[in-house]
Amino acid sequence: MSETPDSWRGFFATLVGTAVGVSAVIWLFVVLVNPFGTLPLSFPFDRWQVDGNARYAFPAFARSGRFDSANFGTSTSRLLRPEVLDAAFGARFVNLAMNSASAFEQTALMDVFMRAHPAPKVVTVGIDVGWCVTAGGLVKFSLWRFPEWLYREGRWRDYRYLFDLYSVEKAGQAFAEFTGLKPEVYGRDGYTSFVPEESAYDAARALGHIHEMGVQVPPGERTGDPAGWNFVALAMLKERLEALPAETRKILYFVPYNHVLIAPPGSAAAEVWGECRRRVAAMAEAIPNTVAVDFMIPGAITDDDTKYWDALHYRQPVADRIARDLAAASRGEAGGDYRLLSAVSDQ
Repeated sequence: MSETPDSWRGFFATLVGTAVGVSAVIWLFVVLVNPFGTLPLSFPFDRWQVDGNARYAFPAFARSGRFDSANFGTSTSRLLRPEVLDAAFGARFVNLAMNSASAFEQTALMDVFMRAHPAPKVVTVGIDVGWCVTAGGLVKFSLWRFPEWLYREGRWRDYRYLFDLYSVEKAGQAFAEFTGLKPEVYGRDGYTSFVPEESAYDAARALGHIHEMGVQVPPGERTGDPAGWNFVALAMLKERLEALPAETRKILYFVPYNHVLIAPPGSAAAEVWGECRRRVAAMAEAIPNTVAVDFMIPGAITDDDTKYWDALHYRQPVADRIARDLAAASRGEAGGDYRLLSAVSDQ
């Protein structure tokens, strides 16, 4: 007996209705769990980072009222522990440093933080190769997936972006952690160590990693007098810092690369870094309550290979030391680990 057109229409309607219903339930589950913590309405869970991709997790941290200060940068600043910064500055820090973050990605996150915190207490920015690029060398995104929609104003619009497999996966992970079915993995202040435990440190292995890299040279076009070079990323940073109130303490610090990454004196790379330092120092002197600090110098940290996991990433005790050094530098104090590129400006 053959099927009638009506039975096929009924089957098709049931199939479509089931698909729509299941899709609606999944979408409703995602928006109620709110895995990225940005939606206006969701279950009242005690929220923290559940996504290992900081580009998805950090907008919620940047908007959180639990913090009054922030640290920005790449993985070369990510090991600064907020609890150490808190004690050193008398503040409530969130660490918003993201692995391999471009200058564009960092300033996008700064914008989110500054909209939610128009008068923060302290803002620290780790300066590395990505901030010293010149015209032609700036990339908008790193190799990581960057959800621009999470960084925009208008949180009601975020609902439209949550029906994909990635959001469903993170909603399931978040629900499991919120309900105690799965242990917490990431910190509640933006900090999570991405290096092995100190007890696992192997100096010989670290030395091998250190010598896998060479001198860091900021990319971009440069001709003629260095004074005429266009440091495009620093211009973006200056715009953000100028928007902060004078009362906000602003600290720009060149991170302590291992010595194998530091350009030798007299080289073309050293000329680029030198001009970048001059631009950062001038920025600090022009913006009230700002100091520029240089850890990227020969010294007890950068010359000691045993203080590093690889040429970019120092060990946790060094990170804690840098956090305390930043507070000392912000008060204008000299230190053996760094040199002050500018005094604190109180214009």
